[in-house]
Amino acid sequence: MLEILDLKVSYGPIKALDGISLSVPKGAIVALLGANGSGKSTTIRAITGLATVQSGDLLFDGRSLKGLPPHEVVRRGVAVAPEGRRVFSNLSVQENLQLGSYIRRDKETLARDLEEIYQTFPRLAERRDQPAGTLSGGEQQMLALGRALMSRPRLLLLDEPSLGLAPLLVREVFQIIVQLNRQGVTLLLVEQNAAAALKIAAYAYVLETGRVVLEGPGAELLTHPHLKDAYLGDGAEGR
Repeated sequence: MLEILDLKVSYGPIKALDGISLSVPKGAIVALLGANGSGKSTTIRAITGLATVQSGDLLFDGRSLKGLPPHEVVRRGVAVAPEGRRVFSNLSVQENLQLGSYIRRDKETLARDLEEIYQTFPRLAERRDQPAGTLSGGEQQMLALGRALMSRPRLLLLDEPSLGLAPLLVREVFQIIVQLNRQGVTLLLVEQNAAAALKIAAYAYVLETGRVVLEGPGAELLTHPHLKDAYLGDGAEGR
């Protein structure tokens, strides 16, 4: 579904991505792991049109996303739940969700999709008229996921969904990610919590300083010596 081919992105003299290649097959959960500054979020920004691609290409269903503005990337079927949630604090939960459907023309099905989101995230249903800024961190993450789903994406990009959440909420969010995948959503999961991500990912890539240094099935990378030393030490699952 998504193919990234020898992608290079720089911020001035700094090489953020130095020729990475990766693939996200239809129906899969693929994890992109790495420490801060490794290039994970830049990869998301490049896919969504927020970072300028110097060379290489991004193919979605065989068509290039390179150079497209963000709204056109969404129209192609790609949505993102961004790092830090970035909900509209002064708007209600329902208004935030409705903003996620701004590109859609099939207005007659929006009410049904909204109710499906509320079934997936019951706590959002209870707080539908509440300002988003008053939600807990976990509830805001659910809102960010729901808002992205309202565009009916075929590929959902998740940028650090566990960031800042307590371990119990991390487990809940990852359970929801698995549920969404079972419902047919393809996911690229960008995460620092390597243990949690590898347990649900069919395949994973590890970035260091803008390069892919390791890749393989999620279950195999869980026991890989390099990852165990760098990311899977004591307390990794609780991060």
